Amino acid sequence: MKKYEEKVKELENKLEILESEIEDILKIAEKGIKITKKTLIEIRNTVVRKEFKSKLNEIQFFKVYKPQVYSKVIYYVTLFNIESKRPRSSNKSIVKYLNNHIDKLQIYFNENLEFYQYYRRGATFLDEQYFLRGKANMRLYPDTFHFLTDEQFSTSHDSTVATILAFDMLIIHLKKEVDKLEDNGMETNGNTFKKQSQLFWTGSKTELVELIYALHSDGKINSGTADIKELAMTFEEMFNINLGDFYRTFLEIRSRKINQTKFIDKLKESLITKMLESDE
Repeated sequence: MKKYEEKVKELENKLEILESEIEDILKIAEKGIKITKKTLIEIRNTVVRKEFKSKLNEIQFFKVYKPQVYSKVIYYVTLFNIESKRPRSSNKSIVKYLNNHIDKLQIYFNENLEFYQYYRRGATFLDEQYFLRGKANMRLYPDTFHFLTDEQFSTSHDSTVATILAFDMLIIHLKKEVDKLEDNGMETNGNTFKKQSQLFWTGSKTELVELIYALHSDGKINSGTADIKELAMTFEEMFNINLGDFYRTFLEIRSRKINQTKFIDKLKESLITKMLESDE
């Protein structure tokens, strides 16, 4: 399974570079579609050509790796459709337009609430029905017909996972766009429409980027399916900070000659000191 994990990381690196080099959201979406589609075709060819060693490997691929790639396709296609039709009018009209799309995306989660809860809590008891090929059961309400048209590369619910991941990223993007517009003059009586976090990151941006990449690498958020961009945007919102080109910051961390995990090591030392003090 390592080759699929490496493919996903390679794709994420390409997309991070893409989004750091281009500012035009429509150009990012167009190029993102091409890059992710190419990766999806590559892993499909591998899956069709080579059998999985076990059922567990097959489940892991269709529950984790394929959705991480396919979600990017859904994300960029939907992002292009939304942004290309964004109204060229007042901030108020644009905010209404974006919020309408956020509501539409949320409806998908409500319509697939049972599976959404199953997936989010890390349940596994129905994995063989959801994520093995040839196991599709219409009574489990699959929301796609891919498992009928491409049986070699689809299960009943892998595209549902991909859609959940994609819509999560889209909602974060759209909410951030709404926040920008509201900050540009859509305050009423001194109060913003959305309550802002009262937490502020008081360390360096580099330290926060190191922490975010550590959490992402260990796969402890959303069972390892969380996108690095989604994590970064969440931390930005939570701690009222703009991380800027966080991928370039990560490259600088990676290129350190000595002590690449300087901040993580410092956290460990601080925690150990705290525990020792508590014992006294």
